[in-house]
Order: sequence, then C-alpha cells, then structure tokens
Amino acid sequence: MWEKIARFILRSRWMLLILLLALTGFMGYHASKVQMSYEFARAIPTDNPKYQAYQAFRSQFGEDGNLMALGITTDKLFQADVFNDYAALAKQIKGVNAVEDVLSVPAATNLVKDTANEKLNAVPVFPNRSLTQVELDSMSKIFYSLPFYQGLLFDPASHTYMMGIRINKDVLNSKGRNKVVAEIVAIADAFGKKHNLEMHYSGLPLIRTNLATKVASEMQWFLLGSLILSAIILLIFFRSLSATLMSLAVVIIGVIWCMGTIEWFGYKITLLTGVIPPLIVVIGIPNCIYFLNKYHTAYNDINGDIFTNESRKRVALTAMISRMGIVTLFCNIAAAIGFAVFGLTKSAVLKEFGIVAGINIMALFFISIMFIPAVLSFLPDPKKRHTKYLENKWLLAILDNLERWSSNHKKLIYSVTAIVLLVSVAGMFRLNSVGYVVDDLPKTDKIYKDLKYFEEHFKGVMPLEIVVDTKQKQGLRRNPVQTFARIDSLSQFIAAQSEMARPLSIVEGLKFARQAYYNGDSSAYKAPSEADLLFLSQYLSAKASTDSNGKQNNFNRVIASFMDSNRRMARISVSMKDVGSKRLPELINTIEDRSRQLFDTARYHVEFTGTSVTFLEGSAFIINGLKESILWAFLLIALCMLYLFRSFKILICSLIPNIIPLIITAGVMGWAGVAIKPSTVLVFSVALGIAIDITIRFLVNYKQEMSINNKKTSQELVIDTIHKTGISIIYTSLVLIAGFVIFCFSGFGGTQALGWLTSLTLILATLTNLIFLPALLLTLIKK
Repeated sequence: MWEKIARFILRSRWMLLILLLALTGFMGYHASKVQMSYEFARAIPTDNPKYQAYQAFRSQFGEDGNLMALGITTDKLFQADVFNDYAALAKQIKGVNAVEDVLSVPAATNLVKDTANEKLNAVPVFPNRSLTQVELDSMSKIFYSLPFYQGLLFDPASHTYMMGIRINKDVLNSKGRNKVVAEIVAIADAFGKKHNLEMHYSGLPLIRTNLATKVASEMQWFLLGSLILSAIILLIFFRSLSATLMSLAVVIIGVIWCMGTIEWFGYKITLLTGVIPPLIVVIGIPNCIYFLNKYHTAYNDINGDIFTNESRKRVALTAMISRMGIVTLFCNIAAAIGFAVFGLTKSAVLKEFGIVAGINIMALFFISIMFIPAVLSFLPDPKKRHTKYLENKWLLAILDNLERWSSNHKKLIYSVTAIVLLVSVAGMFRLNSVGYVVDDLPKTDKIYKDLKYFEEHFKGVMPLEIVVDTKQKQGLRRNPVQTFARIDSLSQFIAAQSEMARPLSIVEGLKFARQAYYNGDSSAYKAPSEADLLFLSQYLSAKASTDSNGKQNNFNRVIASFMDSNRRMARISVSMKDVGSKRLPELINTIEDRSRQLFDTARYHVEFTGTSVTFLEGSAFIINGLKESILWAFLLIALCMLYLFRSFKILICSLIPNIIPLIITAGVMGWAGVAIKPSTVLVFSVALGIAIDITIRFLVNYKQEMSINNKKTSQELVIDTIHKTGISIIYTSLVLIAGFVIFCFSGFGGTQALGWLTSLTLILATLTNLIFLPALLLTLIKK
C-alpha cells in the first residue's frame, strides 16, 4: 500500500505542492488575525459549582480582581512637598483612561456627626488643595486616629502607604490594559524619582498584564531560537543548505498552520498555546531527519551502475516514503495523542491546548510527506559530503558498544535499571502538589518581589470573598445585631490568621459610624450594640446618607458595595497572601468550620468565592485533568502499538522502555523538590508522546528487517536494527533535547521545568530504547 502511496506522491507532486501552498495561504490569513488572551486562564468548566458561584458574585457585587496596588515606604509622606505631590499623583492616575477610582490617603474620608440634621457627614480628611505643613500636622493626627484605614491604606509600624487603583474590567480583558498599566507605572515612577522613593506595584491587573506581555515576547524568541538551533544542527548533520532550508520550510509551514488553527477555532494565545509553535518546530524537525536519513541510506544502497541518476533518485524516494511513511505516521499519531488527550478534559485552557497541538502534530505528517519528497525530487542528487554522517566513526563506535552491551550484559542492564527505579520510586513519595498564582515567575522578578512587599506590610493583595446569605429579603435588617455580631466574630477570626488581612464588611462601616457618633473617639471603633443601632439608624437612613444634591456620599457608596440591593446578602472582602494551593484549602476549611459555628445553616448560607478560590479550584482541576490525560495517552498509545505490531510481546517491549524514563523523571522531581503543578505534570504526557517515537522507529525497523531477512536470528536482527536506526535516533534525540533546552531560558518556572524535565526524559528514553529495549527483545523474542 505504501509503495502505491509513494508512486502517487511522486507522480502528483505539482498538484500536492499547489494544494499545500493554497492551504498554507488560507492558514496564513487566519494566523495574521490571531490575538493574545488577556483573561485569566479558564481552567474551571462552566458547570462547576465554584465557577457558577463566582459568576453569581461578580454579577451581584462586581469584579474582585481589578484593583492595582501601588506602595511606598517613607516617614516623610506628611511633609508638605511630598504629600502635595502624592495627592497630585492620585489625581493624575485617576485621570488615566479606564481608571474608575483611586483609594489613597489624600482621598481619605472622615465621618462627622451633624447633630442638628441628625446625620453623618462624609468630610474629606485632607481638603482638595495644596496644604501647608501646619495643616498637614493637624490633619495627619486625625487620619491616624481612624482605625478604619489601618491595614487598608497604611501600615503604622513601617510607615508604608498603599494606593488602590480600580481599573475598568472591560479594559482589563483587552489589549488596552497594557497601555493603562504602563501609563500608571510611568506616572508613579516619575513621583518616586522626584522624591527618591522606591515604588512597588502589585495586584492582579499588573500581574496579568506582565504575564501576557512575557508570554508574547517569549513565544517570539523561543520560536526564533528553535528555528536557528534546528538550522545549525541540520547543517552540521547533513552539510547541505538545501536540506536545511527544506526542513525549516516544513516547520515554518507547520507553525503557520498552528497559528491559523488557533484563530480559526476562535481561540486566543495563552500561556499554554503560546508554547505550541516552538513545539511544532521541535517535533517537526525529527520528521525531516528521518526522511532524509532513509533517503540517503536508500540512495547509497542502490547500485549506481544499474540505474540512471534520475531513476536511482526515484527508487530512493519511493523507498523513503514506503519505509518511513508508516513509521512517521504512527510516530506523529503517538505524539499527537500525547497532546490531544488534554482535549478530553473539561478545562477550557487544557482543551484548547490539546486540540490545537494534536491537530497540528498530525498536520506535520501530511506536510512532511507531501513537501519533502516533492522538493527532493527537484533537487540534485545527494553528494558524498551530504551522506558522510552515515559513516561517522565516533557514532558507529557508540553503536558498536551499545550492541555489545545489549547482547552480552543483559543481567547488568536489568540490575542497574532496577536499582535506579527503586531510588526513583523512593523519590516519588517525596513529591508534593502545590501551585501559586505567581510561582512560575523567578524569585528575582520585580513582580514577585513586589508581591512579597505587599504581603509583608498589608498581608497580600490576593482577593478572597465571603458572602453571607440570610436566605430572605431584608434579612440583614431582621435581628441585625445578632447577624452583624456574627459577621464581626468571623472577621476577627479571619484577621487572626497570619496570612490574611483585616476583612472589610458592612460591620467595619458600622464601626466607623459608631466612632463618628461618639465624636471621633477611636476607642469607640467597635461593632454597634442594639442600643447603638437605634441611635445610628436615623443617621444611616437613606435621607441622612445623601448630600445637598441628593447624591449618596462616598462613605455610603462604600457601605452599599458590601450589601445587595435587597439587603439579603452581606459581603466580607479579604486580601490575603499568595499562600498556594496546598495551604489555601486548609485556611478555607478552618474558616468554614468557624462559620458553621457562628451561622445556623437553616437561616444562613455562607459561600466562599473570589479569584483565590477559583485559582485553587482551577489548579486542582488542571492537575487532576492532566493525570487522567496521562492515563488516556498511555492506553491509546498502547492500542496503537498493539495494532501496529499485533504482538503482545512487542507491546510489552514498546511500553516498558518508555515507562522507565517517566518513573525516573518523577523520582528526580521528588528528590530535587520540584512540586507537582499544572506546568510540571504537563511534562509526563508530552514526554510520553514524543519519546514513544524512538520506540516506534526502532521496532518498525526491527519488524521490517524481520520481513526482509526472515532467516536471521533475533540477535542478528537486533544488531542490524541498532546500526540502521541508531544514527537517526541519536541525531533526532539531540534535536529534540536541544529544542526543549531552549525552554530552560524562559522567565516562567513552569516553562523552565517543561524544558529541563522533558530534556531529561528524552535523554533517558534514548538510552532505554538503545540499551534496554534491545536487551528486552533478545530476552523475550528468541526466534
């Protein structure tokens, strides 16, 4: 069958090239319109209860992840020149397009009791004008006497001050946020430079913007780097510029198809899909190497005295397609399965990655088998220098040693493998599963260091939201003292956790109002009693909470954001440290236990949500999905191998050499302290899909040698297979390893792990397939 396919490809080469060119043009058109994703990765499926609870919260109370934090540490803030410039800074930032609000010390509001009109007036602590030093000395004392702002806008122990910048959610989910964040940073940096202050920035808007920018930048550099590295290796191997350019053309076409697929399917480039183009280069080059290697081998084996140059080339090309077509097809199927199984998960971000990678790895096969034979048929015959690599002395010596080891030292091979596996299994028991919002960033990155700065002074900026539902309209007004006391008790319990800041809720607003009612006495900043509420009710009524123009004052707008319009639900908003996916569920479980003690489940429903919870759920969902994907990949690849070889013994021989590298890699992760997280679990499925290629190429060649030389012994067949596939396997492994090593230069820890762990797995897979697999064949297959 493959000889017929080979004749068809060579006979229809012009038609196939035109078709390939047309398809590439179509995909190129779609690739030109591909966009970056500016949303957080959608790891949780839409039918997940946590996802639905988060969406319900957003529709009721708005976004919880659109606050950017700006921090400074100084004991000179209330010097007139510094403070006036700081106030001007807040005004400038508020004037930036898409900035909805700025919470800062200069904009702090105090509540003052108006006995005559029986209401609380929201009065700015600092008037909106240039202030003198005498005025600031007096006003700063008032500000420091307001416990409401402590831990929110300032840390008294370290003289650290924070400015909260709320950015429009629609802009945050678009390309426009890059400009907004950059403009804010530029304005703040100018202030810091003028007063010799170090500026610190954090918050999800900044983190998301910087991650997206880094993804776009790295994707371009890694793609360029993988192309250059592949070109260098190909030139070294084949000493042929035409073969190098042809191979690069194959992978460039593959990259164009990949980018076109992303846009055609309505996807956008994310941290995961951004890795696919360099992967296409890394996976596509081996196809070219194997085809070229078989073409050169076949060309050398043909007697030039019998055939003319043209017919000799045609016979070699026919042999290349017929012998390598089936091998490359199943290699690409196995690699595609390793990625495509992610499409079986319910996680949108994993599904997109799996679908795009799986489709385009299979597309590489069709691009290779259409393009390479057609181009080779137009090129001149290979010269002696182009095939010189087939007689590389040091590689032939390595293959001779591998042959002797496999034939004469099987017991030693099995013993060493068993010992290494035992050590690796011990390391696997040391594996931990943990993920952080920014753990893919290096510890030296400013984003990471600034996040730790805010964690040190303000207990972090990661949002956690708690919604207390009274299950009935106006439920917050029915027995309010008891309800508010319970909310306050839960808030105090949360504030006692070292990883969490003092929560904000309606109760904090009532404490502020109580302090104002008692003429600003800071010791009166307490939850109101029933008697207090009777007096405060008239001061907090709708009429009392409006100004002369009938508009709500700032304080009451803040209070309103912590209750729904039906007064059924109360919101408790917490800022916390990036504690990671291991500690976060422990914290939430502890707080949930306390909430159950405080709130009767028959009358109240307490829901934990927010970006922190969805991150936790998403991280766990991705890890579990990846584990399932590995099992599916293993099963599907096993079925492919069974269909290809139709032998249970060969199936065992094909799977064991690829399980061993995965176990050793897992053991290395355990001993090295590399945690299981979405980015590192990805390694196993990717490596399995790629490493199995080596096994398929070895065993298919073994099977082909068996059908051609059926009178040879099993040992002779194994020796022939080592020598005929060993050089191409070593070359291909070097390309794959070098391609993945590029990822080690990433600014993301997860991408770095993908690089060195996959490279390690491929090195081990090469060794097991050239040493352990031949020994296993000789042990299991006697004839």
